Amino acid sequence: MLLDGKGTALKIRTELKTETAALLAVRGRAPGLAVILAGDDPASRIYVRNKRLACEEAGFRSETFEKPPSVSQKELEYLVDELNARTDIDGILLQLPLFAHLDSRPLLQRIDPAKDVDGFHPQNMGRLALGLPGPRPCTPAGVMALLRHYGLSPHGKRAVVVGRSNIVGKPLALMLGADAPEANATVTICHSRTPNLREECLRADFLFLALGRPKAVGADMVKEGAVVVDVGISRTERGLCGDCDFEAVLPKAGAITPVPGGVGPMTIAMLLVNTLNAYKASLPNP
Repeated sequence: MLLDGKGTALKIRTELKTETAALLAVRGRAPGLAVILAGDDPASRIYVRNKRLACEEAGFRSETFEKPPSVSQKELEYLVDELNARTDIDGILLQLPLFAHLDSRPLLQRIDPAKDVDGFHPQNMGRLALGLPGPRPCTPAGVMALLRHYGLSPHGKRAVVVGRSNIVGKPLALMLGADAPEANATVTICHSRTPNLREECLRADFLFLALGRPKAVGADMVKEGAVVVDVGISRTERGLCGDCDFEAVLPKAGAITPVPGGVGPMTIAMLLVNTLNAYKASLPNP
């Protein structure tokens, strides 16, 4: 089974557009998303453009604050404070990575947790760890939504997450192991210091790859019939590819995400979901 993130994300975005139009007619204000771009990563520009287009399509307002390499840490702190105070901005997204002289950690912590549509604020990460409601990091949330769409439940299964970043690996492991019908997996987190990585991967009923190393996982590391969700994306001479050798793993996997067209579109869809939820939470009851 090929897990089509592009088609699934389109369905979610279509539903969001309908809900947004209904809310706008009653409340008179569209959801607002502010994106801060203070970095020179070419991929970031593509992501920001795609997010802006997705917002416009869903009926959201989107503002991008692009800063030059000379921007200071203080200037970004003031900008975050201004956006926190604006009542027409429901979500604030700090696009990473930043310029080398900037520190993202205090900036992420400065964002109002209610406007933290990336789900990276320590308060929201703590809520995730405790199983409390709140915005979830977009990529892991997109992975879980994709599994739900295809009826693939890790309940009672062995899940292996390869990668321990705060953006994907750690929050995804928490979501998979949560006490919920769509979760309840037995989760192992692997990383660059894991001995016998191949053996760990071969035990997985659900294998999640977030390494950022092209074709690092081959067919010899995948259990027959396993669900393989490839979060990694790398640019190579032959184009974009994921962390697994897709052509080699495809005949062996029970279900697999393509790269591109798998998890990537789901990330943007979940950003819109988080922004709409923040918008609804900010409005007084009619």
